[in-house]
Amino acid sequence: VQLQASGGGLVQAGGSLRLSCAASGRSFSSYVMGWFRQAPGKEREFVASIVWSGGNTYYADSVKDRFTISRDSAENTVYLQMDNLKPEDTAVYYCAALRTSYYSGSPHGFGSWGQGTQVTVSS
Repeated sequence: VQLQASGGGLVQAGGSLRLSCAASGRSFSSYVMGWFRQAPGKEREFVASIVWSGGNTYYADSVKDRFTISRDSAENTVYLQMDNLKPEDTAVYYCAALRTSYYSGSPHGFGSWGQGTQVTVSS
């Protein structure tokens, strides 16, 4: 699985960005796609995930009601719409894939990672 993330940038607090993750290499019907982020000096943390075949979504509490994860099966692309951004959302954002037959929202086990895209939110 190859993943290519894009869409990061600099935005003011309260603004919006949409990240994209283009996936290639296979059928993704048995996959869960996720977004993670890592801020300077902090550990990588889970942001959101989506079950490719069913569309179920899961979010970290810190982004719930502000971020929306979605996927376009025709384009093999996963999106992360980020609204009402805050300075604490500043981080490098990564997309990742997990092949599984059952998923209940765990942030663990993602084994395929794309390169990150920088999101910077100014106050």
